Amino acid sequence: MNNEPITIRAYEAADKPRLLDIWLRASLKAHDFLPPELVAEQKRLVGEVYLTKAETFVATRAGLPVGFIGLLDKHIGGLFVDPDRQGGGIGQLLVAHAMSLKGALDLEVYARNQAALGFYRRLGFVETGRRPTDDNGLPFELIALRLG
Repeated sequence: MNNEPITIRAYEAADKPRLLDIWLRASLKAHDFLPPELVAEQKRLVGEVYLTKAETFVATRAGLPVGFIGLLDKHIGGLFVDPDRQGGGIGQLLVAHAMSLKGALDLEVYARNQAALGFYRRLGFVETGRRPTDDNGLPFELIALRLG
């Protein structure tokens, strides 16, 4: 299965259970500092709002979703790759796909999520600002990044 190429396609409603599983496992790995009740609420929002409201693209290998990116115009609202498949270029392919469509991208990442911050910097994203609290008013610094 690992020899199969990665393909990227638009989100389909049937993807929802698999993408929510990827989202949860990747979020727990990357954001282990967030309160459990916030993670539960974010999961609900991802499933009920963001997957359908955002322009969502799904990376698949052998037909199985292995990651996804959600775009709000040129803003990356979320990029999540199955933790068992991270480091294999899937995230990079999703960002390249988004760049080919949008020409420029921006996002915010938790300062404590050093793996994601390093990933985006390796792709050429540059810091454009910081804010001391997240969207929920919690004391988790966010870093704004831009590419293009």
